Amino acid sequence: MNAQAPITTPKATKSAPTISKKILSIVGRCNAQYGLIKEGDSILLGLSGGKDSILLATIFAYMQRHAPFKFTFKALTVDYGRGGEYEYIFEYCERLKIPYELYRTDIYEILEQNKREGTIYCSFCSRMRRGALYSKALEGGFNKLALAHHLDDAAESFFMNLTYNGSLRSMPPIYRAENGLEVIRPLIFVRERQIIDFIASNSIYIAPDCNCPINWLDSDKRPYAREATKTFLKNMELENPNFFKSLKNAFSNLHISSFCDERYIES
Repeated sequence: MNAQAPITTPKATKSAPTISKKILSIVGRCNAQYGLIKEGDSILLGLSGGKDSILLATIFAYMQRHAPFKFTFKALTVDYGRGGEYEYIFEYCERLKIPYELYRTDIYEILEQNKREGTIYCSFCSRMRRGALYSKALEGGFNKLALAHHLDDAAESFFMNLTYNGSLRSMPPIYRAENGLEVIRPLIFVRERQIIDFIASNSIYIAPDCNCPINWLDSDKRPYAREATKTFLKNMELENPNFFKSLKNAFSNLHISSFCDERYIES
C-alpha cells in the first residue's frame, strides 16, 4: 500500500444535516440491544463517500454531541489507486468537524493483475478493501471498525448466499474479526429508502459512482447477481408490504435445529 494522505484539520462552516427521529430511533435501539458503541470506544469508520457511509458519519457526529457516553472516531476513505472524487468528502467532514483521512492504495492495480477472463472481482475487491481498513484500524489503535451496511444489504446478502452459494448467512450487527477487532454495523436495521430520503432532504452531494471500481467496468461485465436479487426483493415487497419487517424479525428468530446441519440437530 502507498503512503497515506495527511489528516484534515476539522472546522465547522455550516449547520449539521437533519437526521430523522425514525432513523435515530432505529440506530439507538440497535446500539442498545447489541452494545455496538460503548464508553471509551475508539472507532474507525469506513467512509466510501456513498449515501450509506455519509449518513453513518453524520450519526456518529450527532452521537458525540448527544450520547450519554464518550467515544472517539475517525473516518477513512480507501482510494483504490485510480483516483476519484474526494473533495466533497473532505468538505463534508470539515463541516461536521469529523477527523478524516484519505488512504491511498494500489488495490486497483492488484485487481487488474489478478483478474481472470469472464470473472467478476467484486468479492476480491471487497476483501482487499476490508483488509486495508483492518490494517489502518490496527495501526491507529482503534478497537472497532464501523461499516455502513443497512437492512437492504443484509437482505441481499442473505438471498445471494441462499441462491448462489447454497448457504444461510447474512450480516450481523456486530462480530469479532480474527485480528481481534470488533466490526459494527449501526445501520443494519435502517432501510435504504430512509437513507435516500436523508440525502435528498438535506441536499447532500454524492459522487455519481461513489468511487467504486465496479463502475469502471463495461456494462456487460458488471455483476448480475446483486441486481437480480434487488429486483427479486423489490417484487417480494410489492406483493407483501410487510416483507422486510418479517425478514428483519426472522434474522433474530432462528430455529437452527429445523435444518439439516448435523451440528445442530437435536437427538
